[in-house]
Amino acid sequence: MRFAVLAIAGLSMYASAEGATIKKAQYGKMPGGEAIYAFTLSNAAGMQATVINYGGIVVSLKVPDKNGAMSDVVLGHDSLPDYQADRKTYFGALIGRYANRIGNAQFKLDGKTYHLAKNDGKNSLHGGTEGFNRRVWTPRELPDGALELTYLSKDGEEGYPGNLKATVVYRLNSANTLRIEYSATTDKDTVINLTNHTYFNLHGNGEGDILHNLVELNANQFTPIDSGLIPTGELRNVAGTPFDFRKPMAPATHINSNDEQIRLGKGYDMNFVINHVAGGGLTRAARVTDPQSGRVLEVWTDQPGIQFYTGNFLDGTVKGKGGKAYPQHAALCLETQHYPDSPNKPSFPTTELKPGQTYKTATEWRFSTVTNGSSKR
Repeated sequence: MRFAVLAIAGLSMYASAEGATIKKAQYGKMPGGEAIYAFTLSNAAGMQATVINYGGIVVSLKVPDKNGAMSDVVLGHDSLPDYQADRKTYFGALIGRYANRIGNAQFKLDGKTYHLAKNDGKNSLHGGTEGFNRRVWTPRELPDGALELTYLSKDGEEGYPGNLKATVVYRLNSANTLRIEYSATTDKDTVINLTNHTYFNLHGNGEGDILHNLVELNANQFTPIDSGLIPTGELRNVAGTPFDFRKPMAPATHINSNDEQIRLGKGYDMNFVINHVAGGGLTRAARVTDPQSGRVLEVWTDQPGIQFYTGNFLDGTVKGKGGKAYPQHAALCLETQHYPDSPNKPSFPTTELKPGQTYKTATEWRFSTVTNGSSKR
């Protein structure tokens, strides 16, 4: 494959012979003056994903609807200061060292107890007060039109042990798939659970709610939560419950039910156990269809779990892109992950990472459309 490199007045672009491109432009500056850049990945079909190296945030994701019209289908902000000021939503960001919650903000590893920041009641959420979502990542434009981000999380950062080197690659292909590849190494025993916290509204940014999207989750079980939204350790069957998304179902069907788990999460906000097939590789964990636009999102991953969240804590006070207010259920999240509180639940798949090992995982967001029952990419 042949590649060309262009540079124009501070804007750079890599282009492959197949039409994949990545463009770089300044997005803003940190308080200390460090420049933050936006990298726009494009394919020949016109799909575009824009990522900034502050928090690895997906600030825009433009995909076609059933008529070919392009719209941005993710929530977010218009400027770097807005992202820095927002400590509630985690719009589009990379999450680490540990995505989701760790109960009582502590865990034990190798006989030692590690204490974390309590930024969610008595628990630790999404890596603490200054998690990976608030860090400046080192960017590198790859010749195939992909974006590589690296970050060194130092020993003791947010209470976690070990110097952890994390690498994340965003890669857009010609089939309208955005692939996110995560890897990490450590020099001391630690725990790790990385994900991306993008909020999707397939009808468009700030365009209504997601309650009547059709959601399908490839999961026979979920992990019930307690009043602090921490898993109890049980794996509960979804059959006969409001959590049975094995066939397409709109969240509106049960989101206002009296089910205890729905009430605790103020809607859907729990981890589902993905049904993986033998042999490894990526499995389709979720499928979401917006009947109005015809857009379809499939989430494929090798992770054991996926957090389905229906934007329950959005309340209209956060002003997003274009000045639009984001009310409750303005978007949904599908965060591929290990289970919440795994370091404190020996029965859950381990999240431990040791020196000499490499943490490696991948998730793909595959976009397509449906028209009168037929699908196309």
